[in-house]
Amino acid sequence: MKKINDQLLNIYVALLCVITIGWVMNVQDYLGLSLVTQQVIAIVAGLAIGIAFLKHPYSERSAGIDLALALVSSGSWLWYALNFESWMLLLAYRTPDMWIPGILAIALMMEALRKAGGLIIASLVICIVAYGFVGHYLPGILRAEVFPPTKTVLYLYADSSGIPGIVLRIIINLVIPFILFGKMMEIAGGMTFFTNLAMRMLGRWRGGPAKGASFASAAFGMLSGSTVANILSTGIVTIPLMKRIGFRPYQAGAIEAVASNGGQIMPPVMGATAFIIAEFLQLPYSSVVLAAITPALLYYIVLFVKIDAIAACENIRGLAPEDLPRKEDVYRGSWVFVLPLILMIVLMFGMGYDPGKSAVIVAGAVLAAYAIRNRFRIKLADLWAVIKGTGSESIPVILIGAGAGAVIGVMNSSGFAFQLTLMLTHLAEQYGLFAMLLMAALVSIVLGMGMPTVAVYVVLVTIVAPSVIELGVDPLGAHLFLFYFGLMSMITPPIAMGSIVAAQVAGASIWTTGYYGLRLGISAYLLPFLWIYNPALLLNGSPVEIAIILANCGAAVMLLRSSMLPSPLRGFPDWLFAAAAITLAIFCGGATVWFGSTSPVAFAISILGLAPFLPGLRLSDVADAIAEKTPQPHLETPDAPRGVRLENEENP
Repeated sequence: MKKINDQLLNIYVALLCVITIGWVMNVQDYLGLSLVTQQVIAIVAGLAIGIAFLKHPYSERSAGIDLALALVSSGSWLWYALNFESWMLLLAYRTPDMWIPGILAIALMMEALRKAGGLIIASLVICIVAYGFVGHYLPGILRAEVFPPTKTVLYLYADSSGIPGIVLRIIINLVIPFILFGKMMEIAGGMTFFTNLAMRMLGRWRGGPAKGASFASAAFGMLSGSTVANILSTGIVTIPLMKRIGFRPYQAGAIEAVASNGGQIMPPVMGATAFIIAEFLQLPYSSVVLAAITPALLYYIVLFVKIDAIAACENIRGLAPEDLPRKEDVYRGSWVFVLPLILMIVLMFGMGYDPGKSAVIVAGAVLAAYAIRNRFRIKLADLWAVIKGTGSESIPVILIGAGAGAVIGVMNSSGFAFQLTLMLTHLAEQYGLFAMLLMAALVSIVLGMGMPTVAVYVVLVTIVAPSVIELGVDPLGAHLFLFYFGLMSMITPPIAMGSIVAAQVAGASIWTTGYYGLRLGISAYLLPFLWIYNPALLLNGSPVEIAIILANCGAAVMLLRSSMLPSPLRGFPDWLFAAAAITLAIFCGGATVWFGSTSPVAFAISILGLAPFLPGLRLSDVADAIAEKTPQPHLETPDAPRGVRLENEENP
């Protein structure tokens, strides 16, 4: 029985990829098939739910039950797809042949979501769906509109405002094609190319492998769309290099986790999220990229200067010339990755192609280039790895998208969306916008724990974004705010999946790695609040406003760098000095919030913040001067290269 399940699993995965790619490339038009989006969504959702039951069995002896549930779940959604045309005319009658399969489809979807997405998100969806059936019994502000149960079932099962709605449409048309593109790049060796390129460019610098890890993770992470996949791709190379030149294991793990996590906020792709934001808000894609570029660059600038501060204090040098990747090895096969990326730009911006269609075409271009480079000797195992990897990474996203569709349906049908907005607006009126934003940030981090990035964003904009926008916040700023905090759940203890995976690769403590990652990635917790109060950070303002906010952020960057240095004052604790530096960074960075977006005082504060770093001293000289006055806590063997320490040191 288990063998049958494995074979059916492979068939389902292959069908999911083929149907999605075919739909994105409009193959149905060439074949003369009359299909609408909701039918394709239903088929793909049924396959994804079936895959979840086959991939995550209840036990070793439950093969029969798993098979039955997979067939029933996929069959219930296929039933809707087959009857779509006739149901559109008869749906108001709500006959048993409609709502009985609907009950099975919704119930099995939520169980599959629990298996593939985790208990937290599944519990949230179950509670909200239950509210749609019993909410009219609740008192006061929580009271829902009265909906007959069969109408609620069919609204979720068959309406475009329910499960087969906008969320799954975006996932099928945009997310899965970019997952396919990322897997094709990975199989073709894109991770190795970006890592070698980064090491060649930055490896000689002080702390070079750590800076190279940041560059490689930013480049590959924006394509892969997965923090964990990024860590496991680039981290297996960069983490050992960082440890070899002198970074402690927890430092190497934290640097890689923060760098890999940031890849998904880096334009132009942002792990496909840039396209989804544009789709949700009906904005030009270029507007999203332009708004997201400054915070993303600041995120990596802060990470770079903090790495530099650590390397300066610990006397960690870069790689020796003989340890760098050879130039000819880096650039020899680079055309396999560079030309397809140029093709993507031409397709999207020059020819106006849909982003999802562009991603599929470019994935095919990567495959063709890979085949030419290997003289057409391509292993079938590699092609199957692309298909299987695409299917496996798509399942949680599809199921969470289905859950988000159910949430949207209940919120619309029950009036819960209005009630939630009313409650959060009341909270903001009582305690201010900052309290509301803080609550939204905490909810985003909790909901995002362990979830794929795209899925995190979809859930958050479904539940929280309308309430934040209702308070007068710019819609694009609100969406980016929730996106950032949902993403930061990957490096926020206690469930910091990115830090846990990086710590395992580095052989370090997960707690030490997690909390050190918080220090390195602190800018991502501060920047979203700043652009809510001053949209000039998203380049939405006058040239004067943008110049002042960038000057403030420059001062904040240098102060955040200082927070990684030992205290220059004798007897002043390092942690207190770090706290003071972070406090001053917040004050300088937020000067436009306190004094106004065009206030001369705000600009003067940025000059004062930069003053200690300006007078004729290079940044490295400042760090070296401080480091020379501070006793080094590590031991070095007489014959060891400078910066190499004992591996059992775990104290930050």
